[in-house]
Amino acid sequence: MQLPLSRAISPGLEFLPRTGSTNEVLVGRASDAPHFAVVVTTDQTAGRGRLGRVWVAPPGKTLAVSVLLRPESPSPDSLGWLPLLAGLAMTRAVSSLVTGHAVTLKWPNDVQVDGLKVSGLLTELAAGGTAVVVGAGLNLTMTKAELPTPVSTSLSLNGVPEESLVDAALASYLTELTHLYAGFAEAGFDASRGLHGQVAAACGSLGKSVRVELPGGSDLFGIAESIDEFGRLVVRDDTTSHAVAAGDVTHLRYA
Repeated sequence: MQLPLSRAISPGLEFLPRTGSTNEVLVGRASDAPHFAVVVTTDQTAGRGRLGRVWVAPPGKTLAVSVLLRPESPSPDSLGWLPLLAGLAMTRAVSSLVTGHAVTLKWPNDVQVDGLKVSGLLTELAAGGTAVVVGAGLNLTMTKAELPTPVSTSLSLNGVPEESLVDAALASYLTELTHLYAGFAEAGFDASRGLHGQVAAACGSLGKSVRVELPGGSDLFGIAESIDEFGRLVVRDDTTSHAVAAGDVTHLRYA
């Protein structure tokens, strides 16, 4: 696949006609691969989502892309913001393609169109913690019958033309990711100098009643109040506020 718009942003981009997982490919190369190495496919057979979920999609209907980032002197605080940075990049990319619909970031890194999931991201440490691989899956042309869940959607279902969609979507995402990462690096990887506010402004979880499925299997119910200085979601239940570092968030319909 030629992908001229995307290769103009990332000349070393590698397109794989088929692969198990773009993240696994890039994690395996992380010790030697350069900053912003990119691996892409439209046929991922063993994709992984958050909390160990499997990402399954018909061939040619979705985009899977992984990008290697090498932050200088990374701190745990700065690394914790990279999944949110990538989610914001995808939110902005989808917003540039979809018109007349609300595009928001569901904490920590799902992208929704009118409340339906169009993209999910998975970030992994690599090369002994010196690099980060950011993986993203984006539903391009899936029909309603092909969607994995009733709360999913695709770009084509929201009126985005299918012609050259792979290149247009990928180039938009890589552009946003490049700009946001450059700004984060220029700010000394300090999220308080711009990134925090940008993520909060795009986050559709804030102000909503939510259920958070925590890693240990318990559930937290409450109102998503804010995102703290570490990128954690602050959820207030009946008695107190809880800072959630990891969990699967569901937006509830009642107030």
